[in-house]
Amino acid sequence: MARGKALDEDILTDSTYCILLTLVKPMHGYGIMQEIERFSKGEMIIGPASLYTIIKKLQNASLIQLLDDDEERRKTYTLTFSGKEILKKDIKRRIAMVRHGEDALKYLEREDINGKEE
Repeated sequence: MARGKALDEDILTDSTYCILLTLVKPMHGYGIMQEIERFSKGEMIIGPASLYTIIKKLQNASLIQLLDDDEERRKTYTLTFSGKEILKKDIKRRIAMVRHGEDALKYLEREDINGKEE
């Protein structure tokens, strides 16, 4: 799948998914980066250039919006209705993938115990 097509097909990249997941509560850009690093336990770090490129794409796709805020220094973003819907759909898709992965892992671990090799 081409990178630019992901939003068109309602399939989120991991980075986009994490940004939307973070925005279930309104947040500013630096907070988004910190929250993603925190909940991923450092496994995913999104730098400012990537973050703001994705934010711009999400705004253009009407999945997030800029909140009117008195604070000029930090822009606060929130999910739109469409953003909430695509996020819910992707969470369900990922849950199904994890369930299938757990089944596959059990099978592979049983094979390891029984000493079978490919």
